[in-house]
Parts: sequence; structure tokens; C-alpha cells
Amino acid sequence: MHSFDLAPLYRSTVGFDRLFSLINQLENGEAGNQSYPPYNIEKVSEEGYRISLAVAGFSEADLSIETKENWLVIAGAKQEGAEKAESEFLFRGIAARQFERRFRLADHVTVTGARLENGLLHVELVREIPEAKKPRQVPINANVEAAPRLVA
Repeated sequence: MHSFDLAPLYRSTVGFDRLFSLINQLENGEAGNQSYPPYNIEKVSEEGYRISLAVAGFSEADLSIETKENWLVIAGAKQEGAEKAESEFLFRGIAARQFERRFRLADHVTVTGARLENGLLHVELVREIPEAKKPRQVPINANVEAAPRLVA
């Protein structure tokens, strides 16, 4: 794996430190190279997204969804005594091990809901940019007298 030195970028930019930290995390494998449970991320509208996780064998009581500081954490753990009298499996191909999936959310992305359907957990997200952050047009004043003058 190649190593990138981001120090020169830190010196010449302002406000991009979070981006550089994310790049370092990805490079070091800290962003999570898990494969269970498998998931999809869909763009369902201009500002809407959906994360779908394959959680066959888990009930609503076994799953938790939490958001904190631009992180979405989805965890699953079977409840104690959930197995029927310690069934004897001849073959067990459906994994039911506990898991925790973390997703970094962009600014202004919020979770609007979740549903469990046919073994898939669907988490709905939407990006809502506040009015103060939206681009706005600045009118150009044609009146030269109204413009502030710089004094040298």
C-alpha cells in the first residue's frame, strides 16, 4: 500500500483538516473493512438516500440505530434466549453474529426513518441544507454613488 504525505496540504489550506483525516483513516484501514452484513447505499432522490443492510435472522429488538456527531451506527446482537431451546443445526448458513456498521454522514445529512422488511433493514436519509448555507445571488448595484469607496 502506498503512503501519502498530506503535510504540505495542511500548511496551505484552511478548513480541510477533516477531509485529510478521513483520507488517512481510509488509507490506514480504520474506516472499517468489514464485510458483514452486506449493504447497499442508494440515491433515491436529489437529496434522499437509503442504506439497506441484509439482516436476515434479526428482529427489530435485536437492532439499534444511533446517530452522533456525523456518524450513523447500526448494530445488531441477538437477544439472550432468542434461540429455540438450543436447536441442533445440521448446517448453519445464515449468520446471526453480532455486528456494528459505521457510516460517516456528510454535513446536514439526517436520518428520517428506518424499516425492517423481508430481512433487509432500510435506513432513510435526507440532506437538508439550511437556508443560511444555500447559495444566494448577490445583486449588482448599478448606482456608483452607493458603492463604498476605498481610501488609499
